[in-house]
Amino acid sequence: MVTTLATSLLKPARNAPVEERIEGNWHVYPLEAALELDYVDQAGNATRRWVLARELKVGPGKMLLGGIDILLDDGYRGFRVDRIQRLEDAETGFVVEHNILDWLMKLAERQAKARKKHIARTQASA
Repeated sequence: MVTTLATSLLKPARNAPVEERIEGNWHVYPLEAALELDYVDQAGNATRRWVLARELKVGPGKMLLGGIDILLDDGYRGFRVDRIQRLEDAETGFVVEHNILDWLMKLAERQAKARKKHIARTQASA
């Protein structure tokens, strides 16, 4: 594992969503990752953010990455996926510069499959 600011602060998610859900027009996918983002805010300022991702929200015309911004008072923030210029997975060091939404969706799908397998194994052994 590559040690970065995000991985040094990576801690188990508390009160994080664990299953897909619908919120109005939004489809919400649980996500658990430590990410470094190169992000352009609404004023056009480029910033680097370290985020403990908790969910991916897909709605009409918008996609939001929700999580804890660890440099800004540990507050929960939503980041528009179309404003993410570069993403780095802090656990693996894998860098994504194109098709960021696709990569996030695939990560959420892999994590959902792993959760389902874990639940099935736990129920089978009980």
